[in-house]
Amino acid sequence: MKKRIAIFASGSGSNAQKIMEHFKKHPDAEVAIVLTNNPEAYVLQRADNFEVPSHIFTRQEFYSSKNIIQLLTNLQIDLIVLAGFLWLIPNNLLKAFPNKIINLHPALLPKYGGKGMYGDRVHNAIIEAGDGESGITIHFVNEEFDEGEIIHQSRFHIDKGDDLEIIKFKGQQLEHLHYPKIIEFLLKKIKNN
Repeated sequence: MKKRIAIFASGSGSNAQKIMEHFKKHPDAEVAIVLTNNPEAYVLQRADNFEVPSHIFTRQEFYSSKNIIQLLTNLQIDLIVLAGFLWLIPNNLLKAFPNKIINLHPALLPKYGGKGMYGDRVHNAIIEAGDGESGITIHFVNEEFDEGEIIHQSRFHIDKGDDLEIIKFKGQQLEHLHYPKIIEFLLKKIKNN
């Protein structure tokens, strides 16, 4: 039986798309569902393009019911992948899927992490600090924003004159390259347990 991935996303979903592309014809794993808290999120269109089912949920459903856990359990999800998902994961979901929820952060944690640090906010903080490098961090999710155990980091050099768009582009190149591979690596480990 194929390993099954659930993707949570709040926005455009470019990483979700790369993950769906990577696993579309994969012999051992598949994206089973895309979930979002944003009914306007473009990730819904991307999921539709790949014929992946999607589910839109409310804050109340996510934090005050067991609906999401039930849905993921019924789908026999092996790994939950956050791809630009902005809400803190509730404890009951963490307990239901221990060490099976991962996130991608667009900086080298522990720098530039925490509540409210996502997307352009992260890159602008890096620019303001005048850092000579940045990168991405893939980590397990725990009760705090961006504080789970680090699985993988990749770095890129920031050249003098690099603006927000260039830094974002360099980061996205690393995200799109590494995130699907790390997911595949983790699924193999789950298989061997």
